Amino acid sequence: QIQLVESGGGLVQPGGSLRLSCSASGALFDLYTVGWYRQTPGAQRELVAIIRQKTFETFYTPSVKDRFTVSRDDARKTVSLQMNNLKFEDTAVYYCTAGSWTRLPDYYGQGTQVTVSS
Repeated sequence: QIQLVESGGGLVQPGGSLRLSCSASGALFDLYTVGWYRQTPGAQRELVAIIRQKTFETFYTPSVKDRFTVSRDDARKTVSLQMNNLKFEDTAVYYCTAGSWTRLPDYYGQGTQVTVSS
């Protein structure tokens, strides 16, 4: 069992930056692929970025590649998402996740709102 708590969401203008952080509690954080999903009203949750356990291999959805950076600190049990050059379409609730590299996540945080607006 693992619990995830996000922080760092908010309101930002287009072109701005935000950094999301997620703290985990529970055992075996370093054995999970962790990362971020997002969801807008009426839509399914979509993968944003994930980082694999042990290898730290990363995967990004194409729309955020070269703008977002996912990182993890296993000693602190944290995962972060640095978001640069934010666009209107990045507006969503962002969820910290933990699970497998090849499946949908097993665990989600409660979510944090990111709003990109002028």
